[in-house]
Amino acid sequence: MIRSFTLWLLVTLMGAASAAEPVSTHWLTGAVIGGKDAVSYYESANKKAHKEVEGSTTFTVQHLGHAWRFASQASADRFAANPSAYVPQYNGFCSNALASDEGLINTNGEVWEFFADKLHLFYAERGRQRWLNGDWQAYKKIADKAWAGLTKQAN
Repeated sequence: MIRSFTLWLLVTLMGAASAAEPVSTHWLTGAVIGGKDAVSYYESANKKAHKEVEGSTTFTVQHLGHAWRFASQASADRFAANPSAYVPQYNGFCSNALASDEGLINTNGEVWEFFADKLHLFYAERGRQRWLNGDWQAYKKIADKAWAGLTKQAN
């Protein structure tokens, strides 16, 4: 059991190290953005209800070195046809953490908001509220600069 876990951990870390850009994944399961369906955020009913949808290991698409989960084959197909339209900003890392010089903080896909038609994920509701009630454009500029520096290092 320990040997298989060690092998799994090594393979997971090697896969993460070889990816061109970092992606927000769960440290144990490897689920991208908490296993949430990235396409579902863009569906009008989910936007209105501010509801995220759990993805399934049955419907996955490989992108940026990781398996992204989806709730349906149709959702997976939409993502596969144009991943850049659905990948959250900063590949799912916390937008507020990047804007606050805290680096890459993973998210679970449960705290989110759209700013300028782009999906931003947050580690906690406090960060989302900061962006909603503050100058999100200024925060985004800071986060964009931090992301550019971090992704430049990864390549």
